[in-house]
Amino acid sequence: MRWIDPFTVTGRHVSLVPLEFEHEQGLVEAVQDGRVWDTWFAAVPSPDRMREEIERRLELAAAGTMVPFTVLDAQGRIAGMTSYMNVDAPNRRLEIGYTWYRASVQRTGLNTEAKLLLLGHAFEQADCIAVGFRTAFFNAPSRRAIERLGARFEGIRRNHLILADGTVRDTCYYSIIDSEWPAVRRHLTWLLDRS
Repeated sequence: MRWIDPFTVTGRHVSLVPLEFEHEQGLVEAVQDGRVWDTWFAAVPSPDRMREEIERRLELAAAGTMVPFTVLDAQGRIAGMTSYMNVDAPNRRLEIGYTWYRASVQRTGLNTEAKLLLLGHAFEQADCIAVGFRTAFFNAPSRRAIERLGARFEGIRRNHLILADGTVRDTCYYSIIDSEWPAVRRHLTWLLDRS
């Protein structure tokens, strides 16, 4: 039995729906908005690799280690992808990651609300004890976004990943634990009320 089944959740700025192959064209259009795949340190699929990325995420979902989502903006337009990843049911831990958004919705309330909804489900429905986030050392915008959520910096995993081009990536790791969730929830709600 799977610990966390796929689910749909909707807020004011965002909806998260289970990833499906039918989302491919919309995801291709989204990733082309700002050429968000065009970075060496983040694993964002290029337009021609989108189907492969959908297959990869759905295979991990079938194995029970990922719950992948397609992200929709307030108008119902596909805005990107996110997931619960490294799902560890026995230890009630998971990470939120492999997230990317079209450039036109970055630095809006969309990401804040998406994280609020994902964290809420993790802590309140799945009874997680910890939710982690990781990003490349060189991905300063992502690091700032994670810190803005209220996640605490745990450290840097040096030489953590070997990228497709052979570059070795250092990874910054952050987390929120269950006792911190009420304050983080209040903080994210406050940020959304101000947006």
